[in-house]
Amino acid sequence: MSGNQTTVRRAVRILLLAIGAVSVALGIVGIFLPLVPTTPLLLLAAWCFARSSERFYRWLLAHRWLGPHIRDFREGRGLTARAKASNLALLWLAVLITGGYAAPTWWIRWPLVAIALGVTVYLLRLPTRPRAPTGEDQTAEGD
Repeated sequence: MSGNQTTVRRAVRILLLAIGAVSVALGIVGIFLPLVPTTPLLLLAAWCFARSSERFYRWLLAHRWLGPHIRDFREGRGLTARAKASNLALLWLAVLITGGYAAPTWWIRWPLVAIALGVTVYLLRLPTRPRAPTGEDQTAEGD
């Protein structure tokens, strides 16, 4: 492998690590803010880490709070009814507050409502799974 190819590979690896780290950070924010999509960001991070760092990839999948989002999505397990209800309640509360106070015109409000409707349909179409036997609902927040 030539020096130029090594440099390009290193740059791509650094870029993927950076995108993965930013995606994890935003995914964590998404756990608390309903309009930030947790699971897609964590899936992007897993994809980036799988191609750049086996260590970070394993860490993400084994993480106590972040790993279940990725594993549940991959395995098609869906969300608990409680997680769906809390996600939908927070989503529509945020849309109502934003639409009522921060979005001054209809052309800002309508896209908010359209996005919220799309997320609502998506969440309702996900499989509903029973709560974990331990009583913990590890995916109660985020998408």
